[in-house]
Amino acid sequence: MMIKLATLAALLALTGCASISGEKMQPLSVITVHDNKEVAGIGCTLTNDAGSWFLTSPASVTVHKSTGDLAIDCKKDRYAGNANVVSKSNGAVWGNILVGGGIGYIIDRNTGAGFDYPASVTIVMRQIENVIGAPSAAPASPAVSAIPAVADVAAKAN
Repeated sequence: MMIKLATLAALLALTGCASISGEKMQPLSVITVHDNKEVAGIGCTLTNDAGSWFLTSPASVTVHKSTGDLAIDCKKDRYAGNANVVSKSNGAVWGNILVGGGIGYIIDRNTGAGFDYPASVTIVMRQIENVIGAPSAAPASPAVSAIPAVADVAAKAN
């Protein structure tokens, strides 16, 4: 009877621990759209506190899970888009807190195994009007200062 109870306790502890039963890496798909149409060939950089990854949309990449959010920046020519993807705790974390206690939770938090990103992210692209280095449509007007010159202030004071 004691062996069965010990075995059951061990199995419950292992099912709650995301660092043992879960993965530290996660596939994530990125799709880019403009005017409600998918746009292919956009370069995207995905970054969190565990690393950086690059893809050309539409594509998938395997990222290292983290408790930190995932920043996605996509750019090509005159188009740009970005998103901040929130990392959410998965069910294994809560099982770990209930069954395994604080030590397992700390391990899951540090490895990212107890947290997930959405499986797919759609980035809405916008057209950038003023690209650095592109000729401007209208010449820039000279800046006009609303602050009087020092000589004018000194002249009025005398």
